[in-house]
Amino acid sequence: MKIFTFTLIFFFLFESENAMAIEEPSFTVEQKTEVFEIRNYGPTLVAETKVQADFDEAGNKAFRILADYIFGNNTSQTQIEMTAPVSQQSEKIAMTAPVSMSADGSNYVVQFTMPSSYNIKNLPKPNDPRVQIRELPPRRVAVYRYSGSWSEKRYKEKLLDFKNNLDQMNLTTLGDPVFARFNSPFSLWFLRRNEIWFELKPETEIK
Repeated sequence: MKIFTFTLIFFFLFESENAMAIEEPSFTVEQKTEVFEIRNYGPTLVAETKVQADFDEAGNKAFRILADYIFGNNTSQTQIEMTAPVSQQSEKIAMTAPVSMSADGSNYVVQFTMPSSYNIKNLPKPNDPRVQIRELPPRRVAVYRYSGSWSEKRYKEKLLDFKNNLDQMNLTTLGDPVFARFNSPFSLWFLRRNEIWFELKPETEIK
């Protein structure tokens, strides 16, 4: 019943976009190509959790944990507005040597962006230890946008195209790609806004 309630609230929050805009982190566009654009983001406050699941299930599994936090399972019992995007990234596990993925490659970090009205001091603290609050530093990211399914197959097809374009322009990336979703699961597939983000070295320029 609780999961069903979360799903309904998620639906109404995101599907009300036409009536009320969903907040996104502010950014400036530095440059655009025919395939992707380069954005500059300031510090961003996120609530995140780590889950073990395959690519297609990680978002759903993490959503239930993070939604519980923003719907009031926090120290002040405050309901926090939903924002966009919901981001998903592979988690690399630190070992003695080397740094590698977990044995089955199924660990993901999923993040909810927090509203800009909060900062690290006044954001309610989670009751669930699986939820962590973190402030991401300013970032310069290359962003590839596409519509359609959230499936791993489609994501990998788009990721390959993105990487090829980055390589052709000699852009050096930092870390793993981030999969960012901006719509509810109930959105028509061809209207969905999906993005893949790669952080860039500050000095890297398009050639």
